[in-house]
Amino acid sequence: MKNTIFLALFLVFSFFSFGQNTWTAEKIMQYKNITATNISPDGKFIAYVVNVPIMEGEKSEYNSQLWVAATDGTMDVQYTRGEKSSTAPQFSPDGKLIAFLSNRVDDKNQIFVLRLMGGEAEQITFAKSGVSSFKWSPDGKHIAYLMKDPETEEEEKRKKEKTDVILVDKDYKYNHIYTISLEAAKDGTRKTKQLTGGTYHVNGFDWSPDGSTIAFSFAPNPTINDGGLESDIAIIPADSGKVTTIVKRPGVDTGPRYSPDGKWIAFQSSGGRPERVGLMDIYKVAASGGDVIELQKTPDRSANIVAWSEDGTHLFIAENYKTSQALIALPSSSDLQLPKGDYLAYSESELPILTSTNGSAGAFSVSKSGNRISFTFEDVNTPKEVFAAGIRGENAKKISSINANFDPPALGKTEVISWNSRDGLVIEGILTYPVDYQPGKKYPIILQIHGGPAGVFSQTYTGAPSIYMTQYFAQHGFIVLRPNPRGSTGYGKDFRYANVRDWGFGDYEDLMTGVDHVLDMGIADRENQFVMGWSYGGYMTSWIVTQTDRFNAASMGAGLPNLISMVTTTDIPDYLVAHAGGKEYWEDYEEYEKHSAIYYMKNVVTPTQVIHGANDLRVPLAQGQEFYNSLKRKGVDTEMIMYPRTPHGPTEPKFLMDVSPRILTWFEKYMK
Repeated sequence: MKNTIFLALFLVFSFFSFGQNTWTAEKIMQYKNITATNISPDGKFIAYVVNVPIMEGEKSEYNSQLWVAATDGTMDVQYTRGEKSSTAPQFSPDGKLIAFLSNRVDDKNQIFVLRLMGGEAEQITFAKSGVSSFKWSPDGKHIAYLMKDPETEEEEKRKKEKTDVILVDKDYKYNHIYTISLEAAKDGTRKTKQLTGGTYHVNGFDWSPDGSTIAFSFAPNPTINDGGLESDIAIIPADSGKVTTIVKRPGVDTGPRYSPDGKWIAFQSSGGRPERVGLMDIYKVAASGGDVIELQKTPDRSANIVAWSEDGTHLFIAENYKTSQALIALPSSSDLQLPKGDYLAYSESELPILTSTNGSAGAFSVSKSGNRISFTFEDVNTPKEVFAAGIRGENAKKISSINANFDPPALGKTEVISWNSRDGLVIEGILTYPVDYQPGKKYPIILQIHGGPAGVFSQTYTGAPSIYMTQYFAQHGFIVLRPNPRGSTGYGKDFRYANVRDWGFGDYEDLMTGVDHVLDMGIADRENQFVMGWSYGGYMTSWIVTQTDRFNAASMGAGLPNLISMVTTTDIPDYLVAHAGGKEYWEDYEEYEKHSAIYYMKNVVTPTQVIHGANDLRVPLAQGQEFYNSLKRKGVDTEMIMYPRTPHGPTEPKFLMDVSPRILTWFEKYMK
């Protein structure tokens, strides 16, 4: 009888414990992400992309499909389905068609078109190398697109015969501009033209309002490193002809956008010199060329043009703003001032902010009629959804309900905090409390460090999937502190440049004083401190364990402990050189050595886990191996997790879901 009662109680307890809604890695992966929006020219409809993980059986991939919603709330319908993804929707100029990219036929992205009111999608392009991006012509009769140079017959032959030797930094495949007519001939074919060609790489383009010309930006080659050093702007007749360069100077000039009257081209620029640490201001030039004119500086000076306003008085700019991602209005001339009082908020530089700073907005689109904008919005407690608002950000209204069935468990509270670093610099961070936090009780604390260093922790939904799943750790009783130390984006150029030639010093103090601040709040347990970070966050993790023994355990993700071997193997060497002050390692060997954790290995006593992607080109696998083998040979407890097929971060959902539980197991092993 006693055994029967015990078994019954055990079963009830087990059902309560395992059946309740809690933050698990599996639960978090049920979240649906929205990656793009495009608003119709009249502002009445929004096409958007929903991305979900597929993990059944042998599959571990992401699938994206198109949805369309009415801005008045009367419709929200999935438009595409299937095992192959559909992305990048764009309404035609008359609003009757939606073009999009899909790999549904040959595993290469091609342009498809479907009617807004329904029907089968029609394949428009049969590009040999696939399409990377596209734009409708203003009259809707043509589409311009970018395609990478296809393999020649000789290259295809060498590949089949297994004689396809790679010549490094030679035989590049460049992006070039093509146009295709929407009107099909009797045999069903469509006229296609290649507009650009040669040894340069097109990285952005835009049609003139009358459709006669295309402006484009181009880099010397397709490498990510060189594209961050040099890019110029040219124009070409839309029916083919001579390329005319209108902005040619050192540094990066990219992302041209014609003004509504066609007289100006606005673009993003590093200002006539390479600024590899990170700088992007807005300039304009007459459409026929001439003097380059700088516009007002944005708060962070990392501006991305979304669109011109219909009347040409300003540009819509997407930019990080402290712990938010926001849409900002930028006057298109120095003698223009936007009307006060018509916007949600203003930055310190008096530029209007059109989206709430109590969260993060993204995936912006502006209607051609100029009366509405679409965007995604989320905050720390609310999943991402699609919103529509007036042209000044007024009357924002949620349009989608993609995550309505997500059924999130109780959240650990999250708040933005700030503190003074050792030198008095004010640092912000995002603090998440444990689920079921009890005042007066002290909890283990995790210091999480972002990548970059010009990354940033923003007010995004804390229950969304990521390498480090915030609410998963909160569910297991941890406080998670995510600081934005010097070098982070969102706080202006001076703050972002503040850790040039200072990696591991000022930023280290920003992080340590942040942990001390949380300890002084009386909520964290001094006996249980942990640290983790990816990329630059992995660098700082390796640095921290060589400088202090305060942490019980650490987890280094895609870290770079040796800046000398890193700068000669990464695909972005100039980014690293810029942060080292501009000198190569053979010119200032001591500078690179001074900031490399590997040269302080004798100090390490902290058990440190190493995680790395096997196919990482940004931070090559050897960086993780160097640290792991050094720890092992020194006798410090360690383990290394390597994810096959993985570049600079997990791209397969099963691997993404795997990371946080492995870290939790490692940390709990060293809990006091």
